[in-house]
Amino acid sequence: MLSQFLLLFGFFSLVLVAVFWINRAVVLFDRLIGDGQTALVFLEFTSLSLPKLIVTVLPIATFAASVYVTNRLSGESELVVMQATGTGPWRMARPVLAYGLIVAAMMTLLAHVLVPAAQGQLSIREAEISRNVTSRLLTEGTFLSPAAQVTFYTRAIGEDGVLRDVFLSDRRNPEQRVIYTAAEAYLVRNDAGTTLIMVDGLAQRLNIADNRLSTAKFVDFSFDISRLVSSDTQVTGSIRNMNTLALLTDWDRISDETGARHGDIAEEVHNRFAQPLFCIVAALIGFSTLMIGGYSRFGVWREAVIAFGLLIGIDGLRSTFAQMVLEDAALWPMMYLPSLIGLVLVIGMLTWAAYPGLLRRRRPRMAEAT
Repeated sequence: MLSQFLLLFGFFSLVLVAVFWINRAVVLFDRLIGDGQTALVFLEFTSLSLPKLIVTVLPIATFAASVYVTNRLSGESELVVMQATGTGPWRMARPVLAYGLIVAAMMTLLAHVLVPAAQGQLSIREAEISRNVTSRLLTEGTFLSPAAQVTFYTRAIGEDGVLRDVFLSDRRNPEQRVIYTAAEAYLVRNDAGTTLIMVDGLAQRLNIADNRLSTAKFVDFSFDISRLVSSDTQVTGSIRNMNTLALLTDWDRISDETGARHGDIAEEVHNRFAQPLFCIVAALIGFSTLMIGGYSRFGVWREAVIAFGLLIGIDGLRSTFAQMVLEDAALWPMMYLPSLIGLVLVIGMLTWAAYPGLLRRRRPRMAEAT
C-alpha cells in the first residue's frame, strides 16, 4: 500500500506542478521576455518559483493519491480480502500514516529551508533586473515608460551600443513639461548612478502657468536617469525570505527591520510547522472517509466527495485562523487547530469503520428506552 501511495503521489504531484507552473510561466515569459531579458533569466525565475509552487501543490497531491489508491483497492476487493484475514482499519491505516509522514518530511524541508532561500534569491534577482537599465530602456522601436510620467523611445540600437533617434518626455514636474530629442545617445554608468548622454539634439520646455514654450538646441546634454530605473528597487527584508531559526529570535528587532507586525511573524513561523501536519491529516482523511463506505460495486465515489468536502472545510478553517493570528500573535496555537480537528475526525471515522455495529446497537437501545 505504501509503495502505491508514493507512486501515485509522485504522479499527481508532477501533473499538478506542471499545470500550475505553465500558468505562472506564461505570465513570467510575457513580462521578462517583453522587457528584453534572455531565456536563461526566464528559466532562472521559474526555477526559483518552483519550491513555493510545490508547497501549494503537495497537500492536494497527498489527498488525491490517498483517495485514488484507497478507491482502487476497494474496487478490486483487496480491502475486503485484507479485512477478511483479520486486518482492521487501524492496521491498514499504518501505511497511510507512514505515507503522510514521508510527505510531511518533504514539506518540512521545503517550508523551513528551500522556500525561504528561493524567495530570498528571487527578491535579489528581481531587484537586479529592475536596476538593469538595458532591460528597461534599450528596447528599440517601442515607447516605454520606465517611470511614472516618463516616456522613452529610441528608433534603433547600434551594435556599438549607440542609441539613434532618441525621444525622452519628462512630465514629473506638474508646473512644466520637457521633451528631449537627439540624433544619438549613450548610456554611461558610474558609482553615482546612470546618465544618458544625448548628442545633437533639441530640448523643449513648456511652462504650464503661462503656456510658454522654450526651445534650446544642444551639442551634447547629460540627463541623470538613475531615479527612473532605481526607484523602489531596494531589496527590503521580508519575513518570508528568512529561515525559521532567524524568525524564532527577537521579534521586536525583526519587526523594526522588516516592518512586519508580530502577528505576521507568528503566522509565518507557525504556518511552516502546521503545513507538514496538514499533509498527514490530508492523507488520513482521504483514507478513513473511504473506509466507512464499505464495499460497493459502484465504488466509493460518494465517500470521496465527502472527503473532498471535509478537506476543503479544514483548509477554510486554516485561512480563518491564520487571519486571526495576523491580528493577534498570542493566538498562534489556533494555527494547529485545523490539523487537530482533522485528526479527531480521522479517529472517529476509523473507529466507526472498525466497529460498524456500534451505532446500530445503540439505536435499538435508545428506541426501547423511548
